[in-house]
Amino acid sequence: MSAPAAAPAAPPPLVASKPKKQPYPFYLGGLAATIAASITHPLDLTKVRLQASGDKRMIESIKKTVRTAGARGLFDGITGTWMRQMSYSLCRFWAYDESKKLLGATPQSPAWVLATAGVMAGSIAGVVGNPGEVVMVRLQGDFAKPPEKRFNYKHCFDALFRMVREEGPSSLVRGVGPNVFRSILMNSSQLASYDFFKAELLKTKYFDDNIACHFTASFAAGTVATTVCSPADVLKSRIMNASGPGSSSTLGVIRSSLAADGPMFMFKGWLPAWSRLQPTTILIFLTLEQLKNVVDWKRGSL
Repeated sequence: MSAPAAAPAAPPPLVASKPKKQPYPFYLGGLAATIAASITHPLDLTKVRLQASGDKRMIESIKKTVRTAGARGLFDGITGTWMRQMSYSLCRFWAYDESKKLLGATPQSPAWVLATAGVMAGSIAGVVGNPGEVVMVRLQGDFAKPPEKRFNYKHCFDALFRMVREEGPSSLVRGVGPNVFRSILMNSSQLASYDFFKAELLKTKYFDDNIACHFTASFAAGTVATTVCSPADVLKSRIMNASGPGSSSTLGVIRSSLAADGPMFMFKGWLPAWSRLQPTTILIFLTLEQLKNVVDWKRGSL
């Protein structure tokens, strides 16, 4: 008598696959940067005026601004800041995310992979954001000049139109070389180091993916970015604030700056730059993470 046939094996239980997370809106980075830059605008204004003028100390420069233009003077050129953030910063965050996709980078990727994505993003954003950068620097530096040398722009669009009309379209790419170089340095240091520090902190038992982790990672990223970007930042401000024939030559500005201030001119304004970039970096990433939480909440995935 033959043995009874074995019962067919039960099929394995179906496991519901986790839905793939949708990408965040491309404009979140630009929006976060605009909010942060609006809060820290007085420090950014002081940094630009220290770099482009003869002012020597941060506190004295702030007092001079308040004395000559009142407390509202601390927000001179705010429309230029908005234009710059919604062009340059929007583009750099979007390009950084897209570059990471092209490279197959994840938060756990080596630092050099993240830095490469930052270089790619900085190259694009530096060109796209250059007109807004020129407008912002000119609006911020105007009141630090003698009255006869001021541009007297009303707002960012007035500055843009007058530059094209009075100086030609080439004025919009004034200082584009140092600006792209600085953009590459900024994105490969600030954005990449934030991702790197955040991933490293989450590997420890002391941090979860919360505001404490975001604050610590952004604090470290801000210090790295300030030190790396200082030389290009000073050159960019001096070239963009210059006017007249031959004033857009990078080598000419370097020679005149070396003759007037010595080699340490490249780090002139480091403290106000750090004082501005540090809180800005922290605010950008804290705001960006909260905006992402809002998007997740609206999608019902939080």
